[in-house]
Amino acid sequence: MTTAPSRTVYVVGAGPGGLAAAAALRARGVPASVLERSEAVAAAWRGHYDRLHLHTTRRLSGLPGLAIPRAYGRWVGRDDVIRYLEAYTAHHRLEVRTGTEVERVDRSCGDDGVRWALRTTGGEELRARAVVVATGHNHTPHLPPWPGRDSFTGRLLHASAYRCPAPFTGLDVLVVGVGNTGAEIAVDLADGGARRVRLAVRTPPHIVRRDTLGWPAQATGVLVRHLPPAAVDRAAGVLARLSVPDLSQYGLPRPQDGPYTRLLRDGAIPVQDVGLIDAVRAGRVEPVAAVEGFEDAEVRLADGSTLMPDVVIAATGYRRGLEKMVGHLGVLDGRGRPKAHGATTPTPGLYFTGYTNPISGMFREMAIDARRIAKAVRREGPGRGPGG
Repeated sequence: MTTAPSRTVYVVGAGPGGLAAAAALRARGVPASVLERSEAVAAAWRGHYDRLHLHTTRRLSGLPGLAIPRAYGRWVGRDDVIRYLEAYTAHHRLEVRTGTEVERVDRSCGDDGVRWALRTTGGEELRARAVVVATGHNHTPHLPPWPGRDSFTGRLLHASAYRCPAPFTGLDVLVVGVGNTGAEIAVDLADGGARRVRLAVRTPPHIVRRDTLGWPAQATGVLVRHLPPAAVDRAAGVLARLSVPDLSQYGLPRPQDGPYTRLLRDGAIPVQDVGLIDAVRAGRVEPVAAVEGFEDAEVRLADGSTLMPDVVIAATGYRRGLEKMVGHLGVLDGRGRPKAHGATTPTPGLYFTGYTNPISGMFREMAIDARRIAKAVRREGPGRGPGG
C-alpha cells in the first residue's frame, strides 16, 4: 500500500453534489481534490435514459458560482446537464481524479491536523483533515428478491439499464414502480411504439403538475418546505383536486396520506406529470397491481392475477451503497442513509451531500449544502484532531 501526501479536503464523487462542494471550498480558499470512480464527471447522468429532464427549473438548479445557460431551456435535458457539469468543472478549475474509487474511510490519529485516511481500491492511502462524501442518491440499482425472479423466461432489467424505447417497439412491457422514473419510462415506451405498457403500482403516488399556469411545482416546494407537514398536506390536497383529475377508475386512486407526510416518513416525493395523466386516461399506460413474484413466463400480481409480458423493467430504486465505505463509523441509519447531511455532520470533519430527496429540488439543496459545508470546513481550520 502506498501513502499519498496529505490533502486538505477530499470530495468523494464528481456528480453535482461533489463538484458543488469542491467549488464552494475552493471559493473559500480551501484546497480540495475530487475523487471519482468513473472516467468522467457526471457519471450517473451519463447513464440515465435519453428522455430525462430536470424536474426543477433552470433558474433554481444552478450550482455555486455558475448559472445554467439560458439556452438550455427552462427544463434542462440530460445531455445539457452533462455539458453544464463539464463546464462547471472547467470554470472552477476543479482538480478531479477520475478512475479512483474510495473503498474505505477511517479516522486518523495523526498529529498534523489530519483526521481521516481514505483507502482506494488501487491500494493508495490518502490523508485529509475533512472528507465530503457525495457518491449520489442513485448509486446502486436495487432489484427486489421476488420469488421466482431468476427463472423468469422473459427479459428483466433494472430501470438503470433503460435508455430509449426503440428496443421495445412492438413488445408488451411491464414497468414496476410508479415513482418519477417508472412513470416517465412508461410514458416514453407508450410514445415510442411499445405494443402494450402496464405500470405495476404498490402504493398510489401523489401526482403533481410540473407547473400550473407557469408556476413550477418546485417553487411551491421552496416556499412550504419549512411549514408544518399537516399544513402543507392540506394545501397540497386542495391544489391536487383543482389541477389533477381523479384517476381512481384507472387504478390510481388519490392517496390517503399527504405528500409532505409521505416525504418525511418514506422519502418519497410526488410524481411530476410529464405525460402520465394523459397516457393513463387514454389507456396507453395501464396501471395494475404490485408484482408479487414470477413463475416461468408469468408475473404474479398482488390481486391474484397474472401477466405474460415480454419485458419487465424494474423502476425499483437505488441504494446509497455507503456501508462498505463508512458503515463502520456509525454514521448511517438503518436504511443505509447518512444520519446527517450538509454542514450538520455526524462526526467532526465528515460531511455528506446529495442523499436527501427534497421537494425544493435536489440541485438547489446541494448548492446550499455546498456553501454550508465549505463554511464549516473553513471555520474548523486545519489544526483540530478527530475529537473536534
